[in-house]
Amino acid sequence: MSIFIVKTIYDAGEFKTINAHFEGDCQSIFGVDGAEDITILSNGIAIISSDNRWATLAERPIQGHIYAYNLNDEKPTLINLTPNLNFDFHPHGISVFEAPHQIYIYAVNHKQDAHTIEMFTYSEDSLVHYKTISNEKLVSPNDLVAINENQFYVTNDHGSHSEFIKTVEDYLQLSSSNVLFYDGDNFTVVLDDVKYANGINISPSKEIVYVAESIGKRLSFYTRNSISNALTFSKSVNINTGVDNIELDENGNLWIGSHPQMLAFTRHAKSKNNLSPSQVLRVSIDSLLNHKVDEIYLDSGEILSGSSVSAVYNKHLLIGAVFADHFEHCILD
Repeated sequence: MSIFIVKTIYDAGEFKTINAHFEGDCQSIFGVDGAEDITILSNGIAIISSDNRWATLAERPIQGHIYAYNLNDEKPTLINLTPNLNFDFHPHGISVFEAPHQIYIYAVNHKQDAHTIEMFTYSEDSLVHYKTISNEKLVSPNDLVAINENQFYVTNDHGSHSEFIKTVEDYLQLSSSNVLFYDGDNFTVVLDDVKYANGINISPSKEIVYVAESIGKRLSFYTRNSISNALTFSKSVNINTGVDNIELDENGNLWIGSHPQMLAFTRHAKSKNNLSPSQVLRVSIDSLLNHKVDEIYLDSGEILSGSSVSAVYNKHLLIGAVFADHFEHCILD
């Protein structure tokens, strides 16, 4: 038993040394709670998912929102895109699809009584809601990636609704999560037996799907069949950290917000007084076989605790976190 406990603590990164570093300057941007996911449109406008998760855990949920933050402005300001939604909204992972004449935004929504996917169109600093998708296969949805205006992949980070069983899955490091594909009408399981399927994204060519496995501490690559949308395993990259959301820059590099000490993050979820280190990784991909992993940012949690996403536009780097009352706007050297 003691060997199992020590292994669990070691695997969670508890013994890692955190030497904070970043080559650039950062500013904390307040005004959003729990900027868990951030994605940046091709025109430089960042779309930010925001929800006060500490309030939800305390059973005092506060309506969440999606914000815009224009990186082309000399002094960007936050614009609430969802000030008047008439339904329970607690966004988690988000994804965008930019069609020639319309931008679509999808959001995982953790309602108090169900998990759903909410679909919006974006224009003139507002979101217009047009569809809610619910299904029994949405057991514990975390993140999603849009393929077009009607279809997407979505991760279930656990295999059960039960909080107790979810905890068991985590500490026993079970491969109980999965990835679903929504074809516009129905959900299909396309990947099974995944170790905490978290962030998901797709290559610019839409030929490769990337899945972050937090408990597995790896980034997995899958070849996508463009007709059936089936996914075939290609390779995994062991990263030795709790990888979370995945974003791509204009060169196709992957940027991943990560939790280097996952038990510290668990403690942070219970109290803001418990710091959780924040980490940003860049995965440069020359081909399906060649990649390079660089740690771009590391903080003990004093500046930002519990980083979950990093998104890049030109030299702008935005780092969001699951619980914090701010995100970091950094300029890369």
